[in-house]
Amino acid sequence: MQVIGQMSDAQESKKPPELKADPQWVIMSGVVAIVAWLALVPLVFLIWQSFMTPQTARNPAVFTLGNYLEAYTSPETLVLFFNSVQFAAGTAVLALVVGTTLAWMTERTNTPLKPLFYALSIIPLIIPGILFVVSWIMLASPKIGIINLVLQSLFNTDHVFVNIYSMGGMIWVDGLHYAPIAFLLMTAAFRSMDPSLEESAMMSGASMFRVAKDITLKLAWPAVAASFLILFVRSIESFEVPALLGLPVGIQVFTSSIYDAIHTYPSNIGLASAYAITLLIITMGGIYLQSRITRQGGKYSTVTGKGFRPRTIDLGRWKYLTAGLFVLYALFVVILPFLVLLWSSLQKFYSVPSMAALKNLSFAAYKTVIDYPSVGTAVWNSFILSIGSATVVMFLTAVICWIVTRTKIPGRWVLDNLASVPLVLPGLVMGLSIMICYLTIGGGIYGTIWIMFVAYITRFLPYGMRYNTTSMVQLHKELEESAAMSGASWFTTFYRIVLPLLKPGLVAGWIYIVIVSVRELSSSILLYSPGTEVVSIVIWELWQNGQYVELSAFGVMLIAALFVFVMLAQLVGKRFGIKES
Repeated sequence: MQVIGQMSDAQESKKPPELKADPQWVIMSGVVAIVAWLALVPLVFLIWQSFMTPQTARNPAVFTLGNYLEAYTSPETLVLFFNSVQFAAGTAVLALVVGTTLAWMTERTNTPLKPLFYALSIIPLIIPGILFVVSWIMLASPKIGIINLVLQSLFNTDHVFVNIYSMGGMIWVDGLHYAPIAFLLMTAAFRSMDPSLEESAMMSGASMFRVAKDITLKLAWPAVAASFLILFVRSIESFEVPALLGLPVGIQVFTSSIYDAIHTYPSNIGLASAYAITLLIITMGGIYLQSRITRQGGKYSTVTGKGFRPRTIDLGRWKYLTAGLFVLYALFVVILPFLVLLWSSLQKFYSVPSMAALKNLSFAAYKTVIDYPSVGTAVWNSFILSIGSATVVMFLTAVICWIVTRTKIPGRWVLDNLASVPLVLPGLVMGLSIMICYLTIGGGIYGTIWIMFVAYITRFLPYGMRYNTTSMVQLHKELEESAAMSGASWFTTFYRIVLPLLKPGLVAGWIYIVIVSVRELSSSILLYSPGTEVVSIVIWELWQNGQYVELSAFGVMLIAALFVFVMLAQLVGKRFGIKES
């Protein structure tokens, strides 16, 4: 019996240990799988669909090169490519010139009222792109534009002075809308630049303009080049401006061609995918060049071991001119667009400002919007999507950043790059790839709000990475190591120590993603269905239906709500120690 007992004990000791699921590896593996699915699977289906013929009730889809032949052998494709590059390059140049000039005046000169103009410069970031385009249509349309009508009345002529429905008009509107991005990028560059060389040059008798041209801009060259490429990529994926200003007069770019190919009957998803692949290649090239320039930025840096505070340049009487430029910018980008929407919203039908029109002021459009069938649903959907996607993105990217910066897992850099893949996918291409993916594999989410939720999470993953990576690299490992030595599990350490320390970056990223989610149109336009509209889709539908005063009323309410949200967000940000970037 003793021998048998010893044998049974030996057999039990040889049994393989029971596998227990470690929460750390379960969470990490789940996050990696989710990110890989979100970033790669829709892209694979997009490439696959570009080689397939349209599927009909009688003819199944088959492999073909016809989509690429149709896309690249047509004479119209060269025009399409030229229009896209011209539009994106022109927009980037205009935005960069305006943004850099404003940033230089803010950071390097004694222009009066700089804090006020700084706030005015970034307000357009909260205005949805489609509202900005609509406001400029009301200002500069050949037929109903206030600017044209005022000038025609002033000079007693029928001549069209400005035509927003042109390539120049498209560049003007998109360039002004993206100028705040250039302003923020160049402001950061000027703040981090050692001004000693500029001060030495001025003490040697160099003029202000020569110092700016020969020293300041040369030191800022990496930031200028990187900002141009960022703006170029953002412009070439722009949808609102080409759709509202280009399509009515036949000016096609890649984004509008993709939209047209999908909305023709029958839909030619294969051709749209072929166009999307081209747009994807262009954006990937721009992002690659931007990263190369950023890595080479050290060639243009100044070396100093001392802290510095830039000395502002005394412009003398010229400071009133620079203040006037600020006023002019605020007029074109903030004041006029908002005022024209406000005026339109107070009319029973759209009319040019006049003494006679003042007698027709009414709040009827606001009541119509509040009672509009899809407005309540759209506001609720936007609220759920923005809050939900921001929360999920910030949590996913927090785990990803921890894996990348805190572990030595082989190939962790792949995960970092994987989470950044959506950055090279234009919004319309993202919506198309997700649409194709879930139409093909099923799953029951196509036509529901869940597919838009997936699209928003995928689209904004890179933004979450930016905020969390910046915060994560600033945290020391000592607290995590102390918690582990005290017996705390990984989940407890991550929840009780890492996340609270990441709070400033988490909150800042969460606020930013909420704002850009509310503005999102390019992905939503391909994925929404009745009952899943968001606020940008309602604005689009009101414009398509010719309900201009209702659109204006809804826009005014949306801008006011976003402005209040940003103000509250700033208060919350100060409480969590979030500083302006």
